[in-house]
Amino acid sequence: MGRLLRWSSLLRWGPPVADPAAPVRREGIPLGRIAGVPVILAYSWFIIAAFTVIVYGPILIRNNPALGFSAYLVAFAYALLLLVSVLIHELAHALTARIYSWPTQKIVLNLWGGHTQFESFTASPGRSVLVALAGPAANLVLAGGAWLVLGTASLGSVAEILINIFMWANFLIGIFNVLPGLPLDGGRMVESAVWKVTGSQAKGTVAAGWAGRVIVVAIGYWFIARPVLAGSPPDFPLLMISLLVGGFLWVGASAAIQQGTLRGRLPLVTAAGLSTPAVGLPATASVSEARKHAGQSRALVVCGPEGRPEAVVDPTALAAVPVAAAPSTPVTAVSYALAPGAYVPEWSKGQELVQFLSQVEGRQYAVVDHNGIVTGLLSQEAVVAAITGKRQASDKRAKGRNR
Repeated sequence: MGRLLRWSSLLRWGPPVADPAAPVRREGIPLGRIAGVPVILAYSWFIIAAFTVIVYGPILIRNNPALGFSAYLVAFAYALLLLVSVLIHELAHALTARIYSWPTQKIVLNLWGGHTQFESFTASPGRSVLVALAGPAANLVLAGGAWLVLGTASLGSVAEILINIFMWANFLIGIFNVLPGLPLDGGRMVESAVWKVTGSQAKGTVAAGWAGRVIVVAIGYWFIARPVLAGSPPDFPLLMISLLVGGFLWVGASAAIQQGTLRGRLPLVTAAGLSTPAVGLPATASVSEARKHAGQSRALVVCGPEGRPEAVVDPTALAAVPVAAAPSTPVTAVSYALAPGAYVPEWSKGQELVQFLSQVEGRQYAVVDHNGIVTGLLSQEAVVAAITGKRQASDKRAKGRNR
């Protein structure tokens, strides 16, 4: 069920959600709750903290020789201030989303900054933009507050260094995040604009993902290619930061394109359209009775006393029963069980169907009509193929062979 669950998770705003039935794997250190929202410090954050100390410490020593070894402590304090800035950024997302009753699952602070993970919600172009831009707005407010402190108070050298860093960090975080491309917050503006014009959020997400890739190319040209073409090698710390940021943006933009593509295929995911024909049999039926309904490419679904689908007849096992033993052999003897609750209405479709199937164990699901009568058998493979587009490709190849 894992693969189907991953496709379902991609349809949400945020990283994939773990399978509740899977073993719990700690992704970081729980920092508690803020405004009711769990906050987790991912282990990967310590990588960027170490990078900040190693790279920025020598710069501080060069610019402020009097600091000595304490410059590395100041650099670590800088990493902590960045962490606080990102936390406030993500809290702004979460608290703004709460206005629209979007349930926030958690905030994770990690190597790339952080992300706010929401549970299922109903979005609109306007609300999506407001929630997205709340984060950069919070950083710009923090930058303005730090600027006022620097201009009105006389502080010690270390305090002034840190507040100055805090001001510029929040200013750059705020400006950078409004760039128009996913996974940056400004990408939601592109997504919402295309969504509003076309009526398709999927097309908006794909467009914003490609815009994100354009931003990566621009960053690579400006900070890496341009200095090289001018005959001067790029600054090493700046080169490393550009590669880290560019790699993160490229991965995020590619994920957005994939997410939008998958969401665009959701209309193709229907229980009735993807299932194979099936007929229901009572659990009291014999193999002889089952053979009367077999054939014509129909699956046989065994139903319990209340008519609920419970098992699927194995065609190979059905055929292996000797003719003489068929009348006395129950159909349950040649069947394999369905997972509990593994049946869906034939009118189920789209994200609702995918999310439901992601919560049910097993790889097959009976399809029933309004009266609870079995009409088909749906496989996990058929749903995944429809979402990924492999079903369309296989259909085209089949048509080509038929010609």
